[in-house]
Amino acid sequence: MFDAADRKFMKMALTLAEKGAGLASPNPSVGCIVVRDGKVVGRGMHEYSFLDHAEVRALRKASGLSRDATAYVTLEPCSHHGRTPPCVDLLIQTGVRRVVVARIDPNPRVAGRGIERLRSSGIRVDLGLMEEEAGKIIEPFACHITTGLPLVMSKVGMSLDGKIGTGQPGGRWITSPESREFGQGLRLGSDALLVGINTVLTDDPELTYRGRAPKARSLIRVILDSRLRTPATARLFQTESHAPVLIFCGRSASEAHQKELERSGAEVIRIEHSENGLNLSAVLKELGARDVLGLLVEGGGRIHRSFLSCNLVDKFYFIIAPMVLGGTDAILAVEGPGFGTVKDSPKFKVRSFFSIGPDVILETYPSWSRSIISPWLSPETFPSGGRCSSPALKRR
Repeated sequence: MFDAADRKFMKMALTLAEKGAGLASPNPSVGCIVVRDGKVVGRGMHEYSFLDHAEVRALRKASGLSRDATAYVTLEPCSHHGRTPPCVDLLIQTGVRRVVVARIDPNPRVAGRGIERLRSSGIRVDLGLMEEEAGKIIEPFACHITTGLPLVMSKVGMSLDGKIGTGQPGGRWITSPESREFGQGLRLGSDALLVGINTVLTDDPELTYRGRAPKARSLIRVILDSRLRTPATARLFQTESHAPVLIFCGRSASEAHQKELERSGAEVIRIEHSENGLNLSAVLKELGARDVLGLLVEGGGRIHRSFLSCNLVDKFYFIIAPMVLGGTDAILAVEGPGFGTVKDSPKFKVRSFFSIGPDVILETYPSWSRSIISPWLSPETFPSGGRCSSPALKRR
């Protein structure tokens, strides 16, 4: 069905989609290439602020050359009215002969209907080219559009013996500058960044995106702080005043300190406790309602343990530095009580592993992951979950 030329042009479309990683949210990042007689005549990617979808931008650049052309698109063209008219209408009107689609849109309002419309209009549609690569690009969107909750990605930088710190002053960084740049790439593709109060008190981080690629949507800084101990003078209030700071605390936290934090620019949200501390399901529900597609959890060890014990991590990046810290005072990557027996412990599958500088990165998925590209899923399986509210469904 697909030849070398098809793979070449779809790869170009995927590269465009990847460039939209920080520009498309809360929509999916999509790329489109229009080809006629073996030459690219139009290309486009989706940027949320520009409204037009990737197909529309590519077809406009192709102009009259789109007739009898082939369109390569990383996600099924939409077939419903949202912020813009359906993309399938323009593909039909401009006379495209063939459409090659990497992946069906997981949005329940599309989910194959765009392909049906194209085929019923006499356009040849070939589906599934580089599906896995396309799925990785829309991974957070797919989770949110089908469950109403963000995809939860955890990241930890640790030594060979699973330690994230010595427990002594100094020596904050374990992993290399190259790995820290990789971490900025994860922040680029995320809508929110979450840490616990101990990280705030110990490191006083800014929790900002400092990468090179453009990011249109400000990273929401999320702090889990059950007793509301976040200092009103913390550095995260001194940088990027336009980037929201959400602090989740317990019902009994100090109201006076809440007002002080609110004057510093924070939004304080009181939620119930669960067995593992603050109710993390309530946190994710709140973030999902705010159109957070991807949540990056950076710890520390207690936070990682809480998310794992509640089966709320969808993918976990272990960044391993080639050193051994040892010591009884060293800080563990996952703290708190153990998971009992080996049988009861969380199980992961490694989807990929690669080197960055001197470090090794493992991209892993727990058995309960809701990701559309989880290695635990068979090709016929799709993660279950409730659908999100209608405002999100109307976007694409």
